[in-house]
Amino acid sequence: MTIAEHCLSEISSNELISIASDLVAIPSFKGEETPMAKHLCAWCSERGYSVEMDEVDPGRFQVVATLKGTGGGRSLMFNGHTDINSLTRGWTRDPWTAWVEGDKLFGHGVQNMKGGLACIMMAAEAVRRAKVPLSGDLMLAFVVGETQGGEGMHHLMKRGVRTDMAVITEPFGSSNIATIHSGIVHFAIHVLGRSGHLSRRENTIHAVNKMTSVLNKLDQIQFSCAPYPQLPALPRLNVGSIIGGRGPEYLSEPPYIPDYCTIVVDVHFVPGQTVNDVIGDVRAVLEGIKANDPDFVYEIEMPPPATIKGRRRLVMNPVDLPVDEEIVQVLSKSYTDVTGERISHVGAVLPTSYSACDTSWLCEAGIPAVNYGPLTGFQSAGQEGAYAIISEMETVTKVLALAACNICQPSTPIAC
Repeated sequence: MTIAEHCLSEISSNELISIASDLVAIPSFKGEETPMAKHLCAWCSERGYSVEMDEVDPGRFQVVATLKGTGGGRSLMFNGHTDINSLTRGWTRDPWTAWVEGDKLFGHGVQNMKGGLACIMMAAEAVRRAKVPLSGDLMLAFVVGETQGGEGMHHLMKRGVRTDMAVITEPFGSSNIATIHSGIVHFAIHVLGRSGHLSRRENTIHAVNKMTSVLNKLDQIQFSCAPYPQLPALPRLNVGSIIGGRGPEYLSEPPYIPDYCTIVVDVHFVPGQTVNDVIGDVRAVLEGIKANDPDFVYEIEMPPPATIKGRRRLVMNPVDLPVDEEIVQVLSKSYTDVTGERISHVGAVLPTSYSACDTSWLCEAGIPAVNYGPLTGFQSAGQEGAYAIISEMETVTKVLALAACNICQPSTPIAC
C-alpha cells in the first residue's frame, strides 16, 4: 500500500459525519465562537497537534492547530470559519442535533461552514494516522468572524502567521476550485433633518422622507468601473436596513418629525474597483440629490456604527488568483487521482463567487489561497433545514488529504 492509499484508507464517512455533528451541536454565532474554540482545542490537543488558543478580542478565541513537519518543506493551511449565520425560521426539528437523510447531513451551521470544517479535520487526521512523513507544516486555522468581514483571519495575518499556500473549505463544490470572488464593503448613510412637533411641521425637515430620494437613486446607481466578465452581475448594491427617529439613538416619538435616518449599505465590487471608487460613485449620487434640494444634508460613515448588528467592520477586497498557482494545480491533480475525472471548473464559481471570503486576507498577505469545499444548501425555499452533501464532504476530504501529502512532503509526488 502506498502512502497515499494508506492516507485515504484512514478517511471514514461515519467519522466525518460524527465530527460534523459534534460541531453542529455547539451554537457559534458571530461573537459567540469561544465554546467552539474550546471544543476544537480539546479535539486537536487530544490527538497530538500543536495547538494555540488565539484571542482575537477579549474573551473571543479562535484556534490554530499544526501538524509539525521536520523542517525545510512547504507549508499548507487548511482554513475555515467557526461563526455561523443567523438561525432561520421554519425548522421542524432541533437545529442543533444533526441528522442524516440519504446523502444529506442536516443541522444549522453545517452549510456555512461546519461541513467544510469537518473535512479539514478528517483530512488532517488521515495524514496524521497514516504517519505521512511531512517536511512542511500542515496548519489548521479555525477562525472567527468571517461573516463580519474576516475579523479572525485579519487578526491572524496581522500577527504574521504565514504558510506557503492555503485552502478554505467554503461550499463551492468538490469539482470546482474558486480562484475569483468579489469584494464586500459596508457603510452607513445618514440623512439629517430638523425635528419639531407635528403642530409646527412647516419649520421641520423630515429625515425619513428625504431618505426616500436616496433609496430611489441608489436603486438605479451605475458604477463607473470597467465591467469584469468573470463576475457579470457585479458590482451590485443593496440597502440592507433602514432606521429613523429623533437623534442618533432614533428615539421614537410619533408626534415629532424625525430628524435622523440611517440606511446600511452593502456593495459587492469587482477586481480593479476600489473602495474609494465605490464611495465616490455613491457620493456623486448623493451630491446630485443635494444639488436639487438645498434642505438635503447627508453623511457617509464607514464602517457602519457599532450599534448596527450584522455590520462588517472590515473591507474584504476582491480576489483573482492566477490559475497556474501551485495550489490550484495540486488540488486539480488530487481531484483526478481521487475521482478519475478532471476538475469541472477553475475560476469564478457563480453565483457563490458574487460574495467574498477569507481568501481576501490570505492573498493580500501573499499567501496563494483558493476556496474548495463541499456543496451545501437548504431543504426548501423556506429554508427549513440546512444541509451538507455527505458524498461531497467525502470527496473534498480525500482531495485535501492527498494535496497535503504532496505539498508538505519532500520532493517526490505521491500518487494513488
